[in-house]
Amino acid sequence: MKKQKFKKGSPLFALARSKAKQLDIDSQNKKMTERIHAVQLKEGHQDCFRKLETCGEMDCCWQLSCGAKMKSD
Repeated sequence: MKKQKFKKGSPLFALARSKAKQLDIDSQNKKMTERIHAVQLKEGHQDCFRKLETCGEMDCCWQLSCGAKMKSD
């Protein structure tokens, strides 16, 4: 399995912008975190980016940048 890199700053913002565009989300005047929350909701997930201390969503593409401690079931 390829190790994913932690994204922050411009690369994280670019990923959020790209995913929002792919999902046809109008995110023109949204902050990065709001944009990521909109993407999470549109994909059918909880809008939890940088809201939780622990997370069990192992297939989340934002997990490395979120800061939540990953928990195993």
